[in-house]
Amino acid sequence: MSGIKGPSPDAQVDGSSLRIAIVHARWNKVIIDALVSGALKKLKEAGVKESNIVVESVPGSFELPLACSRMIAGSHIQVASNEADLLGGLNFGPASSILSPKVASRSGTPAPTVPAANQAFDAVIAIGVLIKGATMHFEYICDSVSHSLMRIQVDTGVPVIFGVLTALNDDQALERAGLGEGDKKGHNHGEEWGLAAVEMGSHVRRWNSGKFL
Repeated sequence: MSGIKGPSPDAQVDGSSLRIAIVHARWNKVIIDALVSGALKKLKEAGVKESNIVVESVPGSFELPLACSRMIAGSHIQVASNEADLLGGLNFGPASSILSPKVASRSGTPAPTVPAANQAFDAVIAIGVLIKGATMHFEYICDSVSHSLMRIQVDTGVPVIFGVLTALNDDQALERAGLGEGDKKGHNHGEEWGLAAVEMGSHVRRWNSGKFL
């Protein structure tokens, strides 16, 4: 990316242990599809396993905050449920058996292991495309979605990457998805969002364990 805009060179992070969610709107589908593809490409290049990437869609950008919030909460429920299943795989019988040398009985199959794909999300990427029209609708949605997504990441401690394009016209949106024409082809911002999710997911894991550079 030329000029002064854009991030510094990519941080070297390993996403192989991370679980990332992408929640995208379906409005302005051509642009959305390109942005989601860009994010997926960089997640995988950074080592995030395909089984640890969850993609969900909602009708429009206004629905993104609720979806992000519920998916973060749901991923924690998954973990708790799997831990309960793991413990449920062992049957220790009545308490009196503790006094006897009998080996604890097991169910017919070994206790399940918790699959890595069912860990809580380390980051969520919210992807939407808002293009200004003739009414105030654009301003209201931009403001509401921006503040809501920020509040979710602060309240939950899970990074929510702001992947909502707020373009003044179609051409601006196309260029930011790498779909412009000629010398205005632009750059797919979904790639930066994928990398940001891996970097922030890694940082928060480290910070949560009290480790700082």
